[in-house]
This record gives sequence, C-alpha cells and structure tokens, in this order.
Amino acid sequence: MQAFKDNITPQERRTFILHLSYSFLEGIILGVLALNEFVFIKSLKGSNYQLGFLFQFSMVVFIFLVFINEFIKRSSDKKKMLIYTGLLTRGPLALMFFFPKNTVSLYSDSVYHYLFLGIFFIYYFGNTIIYPLINLFLKNQYAHEKFGKLYSYATSLNKVVMMVATFFYGLLLDLSPHAYTFVFPVVCILGIVSVFLLSRIDYLEPGYQKFKSGFRQSVKNSIATMSSILKTNKPYQHFEIGFMFYGFSFMITVTVITIFFERALHLNYSSVAFYKNAYNIIAIILLPYTGKLLGRIDPRKFAVLTFSSLLLYIFCIMLTEHISFHFILFGLEIYPMLLTGYLFYGIFAATMALLWFIGSAYFCKPEEAGDYQSVHLSLTAVRALFAPLLGVLFYELIGFTGTFSLAIVSLAISVAIMYWSYKREQMLKVADTSLTP
Repeated sequence: MQAFKDNITPQERRTFILHLSYSFLEGIILGVLALNEFVFIKSLKGSNYQLGFLFQFSMVVFIFLVFINEFIKRSSDKKKMLIYTGLLTRGPLALMFFFPKNTVSLYSDSVYHYLFLGIFFIYYFGNTIIYPLINLFLKNQYAHEKFGKLYSYATSLNKVVMMVATFFYGLLLDLSPHAYTFVFPVVCILGIVSVFLLSRIDYLEPGYQKFKSGFRQSVKNSIATMSSILKTNKPYQHFEIGFMFYGFSFMITVTVITIFFERALHLNYSSVAFYKNAYNIIAIILLPYTGKLLGRIDPRKFAVLTFSSLLLYIFCIMLTEHISFHFILFGLEIYPMLLTGYLFYGIFAATMALLWFIGSAYFCKPEEAGDYQSVHLSLTAVRALFAPLLGVLFYELIGFTGTFSLAIVSLAISVAIMYWSYKREQMLKVADTSLTP
C-alpha cells in the first residue's frame, strides 16, 4: 500500500479504509463459512441433496436480481438499504444458538436441517443487494486505474483473516463438532457491523429519477436492460458465455468434492481447514500481482488463467481417488496429490476473487457497473438452478471420476471461448485500423 501514499486522494483513502475494515470482518465470516458445507454433512448429518441445496442457495438467490436491480436503481437512499439488508439477512444467524448440541437429535431429515437451510437462504439473499452495491460504491470512489490494485489489497487482507478464522474454527470443531451453535451468533453480529461499515462509503448519486411505472413494468425494465447489455456488448456476451461453462463445472463439483472429502477420504475438520488455508496462502501471495495484471490485460485473457487453474485443480482431485497415498502429520491427513491440486486452486482463488467481482466492470462505464454486475450475478443464478443438484445426480450415476471428467471438459470449452473471443476482437481492431485512411 506504500505505492498509493503519494497518488491516492483523501476521498479514496477514506473509502479504502472502510473497504479494508469491511474486508477484515467479512474475512472472519468467510473463514467460518468455508467449512459450512462440511459442517452440514459431518456434524448435522445432512443428506447429499440437502448439501446440494445448501450450496445452491448461495448462488440461486441472484435470480431475484432480475427485479432487485430495478429497486436498487430507484432507491434514493442506498446506504439505508444496505443497513436494513444487514439486519434482516444476518440477524437470523443468531438462531443457530438454539440448535441441539448433540448428534442424536439430528437424525435424517431433521427439522434442524431445514431450519439451517432456511437461515442460509436468507443470509445469501442479502448478497443480491450487497454485491451490486459494493461494485457501485467502489467504482464511484476509486479511479479506474487504481480500482483493481486497491480491490486486490482489500481482498488480500480478507484472505489472510479468512485463513486464520478457518484454521481456528477447524480446530474448534474437532474439539466440539457442534461448536457452530456458539460461533454463528458471533458471526451474526460481525455480519451486521461489516455491512454498516460498507454503508459509510460515500456515494454520489448521478441523479435521482422518479419512476412512475408499477412493479410489473419495473421487472420488464430490468429484464430489458439486462437483455440489451448482453445483445449489444459482444465482448461482454462472450465473457458471460465462457463463465456459463466455467460455472457449470464449478457448481457440479463443489458439492461432490465435499462428499468426496467425507465419504471417500474421511478427512477431519483440521485437515479440511489445512487444505483450504494452503490455497489461501497462495492466493494472498498472488493477489497484489493479479490485481495489477487485471488492470493491464483484457479480462478474457485473465479468465484463461483462472479457468485453466481450476481445471488442473479438479484433475488433481480426480487423481487423488486413484493415487491415494497419504500420511499423518500433526493430526493432519496429507494427500500429496490433493495438496498439489490446492496449489492450483490458490492460483484460481487469487484470480477469481477479482474476476468474478469486478471483471464485468471492465466492459462498461463507471455508472453502469451495477447493471453489468447484476447481469453477471443473474446468470450465476441461472446455472445455480440446476448445476449443484445435477452434480449430486452425476456422482450417484457415474461416480467421482465421471463427474470430475465432465467438469474438466466443460472448463476446457470455457477456456477456448475466452481465448477465441479475445483473439477475434484483436483481429477486428487490426482490420479497422488498416481500413482507416
């Protein structure tokens, strides 16, 4: 951050401090959530398909952006909207305190499974408002050339805190498998405070327009805006098509990998936390460099690196089923092939942390960042409607290797699309230049 002392404005510095504070608290929350699916299947004894729904909720809620985006644009007080969102969607986490402290009460299809799923559906629903507004607020305050760099520094802090939180939470769960009943009420408070800090970022409304159309027309307007963006902005259209193939691969494997850790490798909480921290260390080291890289190259070239690293990660996970050599070190179950996979996942995490959140902003004007991110998140929700549960179905039909192989093929297609789109645009630019007198 030394590099910004001379050329960062006072307003950008204030925004950056708030952004860092928000990232710090969110890092603790994400460190706890990093083990959430494993907690659900190991401590709460949830079923495979319930686990699929748990992950699905984290993404499928963005389908509501089709109309929420319109409400965000119409809101004359976006800061107040953030505060209410934090209270209403983070507050229910406190209910986890009343969950049973023993496994006996958590039999198959227990009411607590559905309550757990409901609480996290509400939690993830809050992100449909928070994520677009993060982009909108930061794009409004950061200069374009500093956007990627400043965002990467905040994300690096987020990763460091997340790593520490995951490590200690994993140790705590090994000591007491139901420690989540005490941890989540604390997460509730941190979540509310973090969103409040985000709301303190100054936002200059470009101009408030009073809309007279009703709810139905609002939804139509939102759909029309999103459709227009995809139809008219061809580079962005290709970017999102590539993301669809990537997202399908990621979503059909993320739940299956959790099942693989529990049912095939029988990992303990500390081991899972170790692997997740291994990739976070790589991500933390790389983030300052990937932030600068994203500011210099086309997001589609950046996506080739991102998707390729995920492909290699899934390939290593697949090999772990067949090359199962491992050893115990300080209570950790070390699989060399799995560890290699997480080195690639570290590259993926360092690049996707930027590409997923701010990649779409590079295809638009600053004031359009919210709209473009809403399109991006809505398409994420579309694939979330079917991909996570399909992953469980594929696993039950063709096993771990078959499911992982299918994901690898889809990722290869996504890499090809991004590379083709970028090269196509470069050739068009050269052709236009040659025709210019």
